[in-house]
Amino acid sequence: MQTLSHYLNGQLSAGQSQRTSPVYNPATGEQSAQVALATADETREAVRIADEAFIAWSKTSPLKRSRILFKFKALVEEHTDELARLISSEHGKVFSDAKGEVTRGLEVVEFACGIPHLQKGEHSMNVGSGVDSYSMMQPLGVCTGISPFNFPAMVPMWMFPIALACGNTFVMKPSEKDPSTPLRLAELLKEAGLPDGVFNVVNGDKEAVDVLLTDERIQAVSFVGSTPIAEYIYATASAHGKRVQALGGAKNHMVIMPDADLDQAVGALMGAAYGSAGERCMAISVAVPVGEETANRLREKLVAELDKLTVGPGLVDGPDNDMGPLITREHRDKVAGYIQTGVDEGAELVVDGRQTTIDGAGDGYFIGGTLFDHVTPSMRIHSEEIFGPVLAIARVASFDEAVSMINAHEYGNGTAIFTRDGDAARQYCEQIQVGMVGVNVPIPVPMAFHSFGGWKRSLFGPLHMHGPDGVRFYTRMKTITQRWPSGIREETNHFTMPTM
Repeated sequence: MQTLSHYLNGQLSAGQSQRTSPVYNPATGEQSAQVALATADETREAVRIADEAFIAWSKTSPLKRSRILFKFKALVEEHTDELARLISSEHGKVFSDAKGEVTRGLEVVEFACGIPHLQKGEHSMNVGSGVDSYSMMQPLGVCTGISPFNFPAMVPMWMFPIALACGNTFVMKPSEKDPSTPLRLAELLKEAGLPDGVFNVVNGDKEAVDVLLTDERIQAVSFVGSTPIAEYIYATASAHGKRVQALGGAKNHMVIMPDADLDQAVGALMGAAYGSAGERCMAISVAVPVGEETANRLREKLVAELDKLTVGPGLVDGPDNDMGPLITREHRDKVAGYIQTGVDEGAELVVDGRQTTIDGAGDGYFIGGTLFDHVTPSMRIHSEEIFGPVLAIARVASFDEAVSMINAHEYGNGTAIFTRDGDAARQYCEQIQVGMVGVNVPIPVPMAFHSFGGWKRSLFGPLHMHGPDGVRFYTRMKTITQRWPSGIREETNHFTMPTM
């Protein structure tokens, strides 16, 4: 059985812990490897290595750091298919979706290559008589990223390229469910010329995480995952003096207005609800048709499309399936439990994905596309994040009712409205209390040069991921006010507050 290890100081490190965690192929249910779980001491060693590397890396010119990232970008492009196969084999998403994940991560690398421009600071001459003032954006030190299982390439690449470009060193703690991709990215960084110790990968569980949240050498913590864990990460790391960006859960709604192009809306919903088996924080899990006629037509078209949805392994010979398995047996059972909860609470189960069978899949962790109708805000399948291929139709009578229902939800990550009415779209963008909004766009994930993040209990911390907020997060400003005398002056002691 292959044992996946850590990546420390420029090389793979087997580690000393006797604890391991199994890694499965979700399409078959078979264990493909095991991953070593770091001890607290091993995690502290990774931090020590990164701390020592910071001295030289922070003094490396921004242009040289950028050139290393340019080489890394080229290597990731060269190895995209390899990385996508790793993702599919451990996460389960279909190959084309896995390639798309790598591409979206690469966009952040491209943005990071231009970060020297964003670190120039500002300069003002003669703020006082003969006095100049300027600012500089300096790196923090050792930063850490704790990433989820659903995007083993993209989410780490939301974090470390910007941190490295800004002059920080990094300790990555990926999900123990699919750790191979971050380890491969570490090898590509070294091949690109990154000095040893600047980027390290520690595989582990809560024992490793708690060290990263409390070690005084860690300056900043980036996290993506569920809201309860995000809240714990934010509270713990903040209490130990660290800056934190912790992205939590979501329950994303799509409003379908009566004037919407329904075929376009249904096509968008299918991909947004069932792509990657619904294991996306930006997945649309609630469709909100306005008016009974809109709802009835939407339901009819969704049922027809679900009948054509292909479910199967992520890696196949021939055309990709539309949707692969869920990540683990436990998560499959959890999603199946939510489906039963919806039935028990009185929602109408229109299409039951639990009845899906996959030929030759062994004990793969499959659930087919599931559709509920007549879902209300009081039901758990509306209030809680299912993180599976389950779409709920929540009917409303008016635009205002749709806005009120969404704004009352505890999450505020992403949302969309499909309409031909510019006034309705404009009102929606202004009134909705959600961090990322799509207009006739089902998954409004910002491009890398903008920032990603939700509102309410979908984000803990003031700064979003990547884009301008990413640069602000991984740097701190220093402002310098200076005066140079024009000649020898009489030295005088001043005991009053300096003013201009």
